[in-house]
Amino acid sequence: MSDLALSSPAAAPRAAAAAVDPNRASMAVWISIVAAMIGAFMAILNIQITNASLLNIEGGIGTGVDNGSWISTSYLIGEIVVIPLTDFLSRVFSFRKIIIGFATLFAIFSVACAFTHDLPSMIAMRGLQGFFGGVLIPMAFTLVFTKLPKVQQPIGLAMFALAVTFAPAIGPTIGGYLTENYGWQTIFFVNVIPTAVMVVTLYLTLERQPLQLHLLREGDWLGIATMAIGLASLQAVLEEGNKDDWFGSPFIVKLAVIAAVSLTLFVWIELVVEKPLLRLRLLTQRSFGFGTISAVFVGFALFGSVYLLPAYLGQVQRYNAEQIGQVLAWTGLPQLILIPLVPKLMQRFDPRFIAFTGMILFAVSSFMNIQMSLDYSGDQFFVPNIVRAIGQAIMLAPLSAVSLGSVAPQDAAAASGISNMMRNLGGAIGTALLATIVTKREQFHSNIIGQSVDLGREEVRTRIAEVTNYFLSHGISDPATAHNQAIVALGNIVKRQALVLGFSDTFAVIGIVLVFAAIAILLTGKPKNTAGGSAAH
Repeated sequence: MSDLALSSPAAAPRAAAAAVDPNRASMAVWISIVAAMIGAFMAILNIQITNASLLNIEGGIGTGVDNGSWISTSYLIGEIVVIPLTDFLSRVFSFRKIIIGFATLFAIFSVACAFTHDLPSMIAMRGLQGFFGGVLIPMAFTLVFTKLPKVQQPIGLAMFALAVTFAPAIGPTIGGYLTENYGWQTIFFVNVIPTAVMVVTLYLTLERQPLQLHLLREGDWLGIATMAIGLASLQAVLEEGNKDDWFGSPFIVKLAVIAAVSLTLFVWIELVVEKPLLRLRLLTQRSFGFGTISAVFVGFALFGSVYLLPAYLGQVQRYNAEQIGQVLAWTGLPQLILIPLVPKLMQRFDPRFIAFTGMILFAVSSFMNIQMSLDYSGDQFFVPNIVRAIGQAIMLAPLSAVSLGSVAPQDAAAASGISNMMRNLGGAIGTALLATIVTKREQFHSNIIGQSVDLGREEVRTRIAEVTNYFLSHGISDPATAHNQAIVALGNIVKRQALVLGFSDTFAVIGIVLVFAAIAILLTGKPKNTAGGSAAH
């Protein structure tokens, strides 16, 4: 009798409904999330993939070392501008069309970078590459919060954390290896196959949605314009300021005024218009507001440290691109093991404390580098990089869960855009400020050391005599020329030592910023049945 009841038409829907577990996402959803994470990984990877190879690229396109950093910066500007637009674009043209279309264009402009022959064309192609790749980051994030049930969101967040922390760490490693063995152009071809796999997979798994072109009439176009002008101008100020003596340059002053006016207008517009591009009022929510502040500091440290370490190894230790990549690999490889364990931690402990612990470990790894000397090179970075890898691995997924766990599902895409934009903006500001700090602290230490290197001191004269004799015994026959070379060599030693001390001070700055990030995360609200941490309460 019971068999007949189960097989009856009325019972079939009940049986099917019982078979669907609301706490488990379907296989199609997981496949689409994995594909989207590939896109996020590639987009973030390309921020840093050129870092270890800048000298080679600069030589290849015939630009000076003062301008080569635009190769990285132009990409970041494109990303920062488009990330806040993602929510609006996906509503107008549909999530599916935007992520597939922009991913395809990302791959096309990646390849175009390899065929550039001068700095302006490289900046243009990198900017477009960043613009079309930038949407892949918040869209992957949004899928986690809109497609996965709460209990499975920690797994999705761990996957996103792997993209955000592992990609910048391994980027210079991949770039350095390809540059040294196959030429710098090859680093722009690595996006093609993963992006093709992503596009095909998303085409097959994401549901089709209708266009809503009527929303274009409701677009916050004034907000979009002021945001784009303001962020691009701000990034240009940060990039060029250190080289042009900051506000001693009329060009920097003009750009700073444009950035200040545009961004002030943007914030005012977003707070008064009926349908803003960015719902900045979300920042008034305690957890999301303090979580976003923490994300800015984390972006500062994350992207800043990936800039700082290659710069030190290249400028002070004269490492080539591949050697720099090998050192940085130890900030990435341990994360492959650790990040998959984070969802379990988030089920057992308050995610605020997990994120706090990760940030403090990251800070400790930076403080371990504040006593560097001329002998401090790749081997000496091994232990700090391992500590940093552990900290990075356990901080990002809990940070995302805390800051976005309190946001309503319908606001997830908007909140994702704000959070990801602010983290990347923190990275852009961090990279520029750290470059300035290195320069200023090098000048400071050079002056201090230079006061001790006085030709009136006996030990200085003795050292110059020793170096002079060295040059005389190695091919220089004129004593006056050898003496001058000795003085130049001593000056170079002073400069190199001052540069080491400058980098040491800058690592201390990263550590301090991470302490502020850790404090901010503790100021967020106690998670209430969010994606992770609920089991502990």
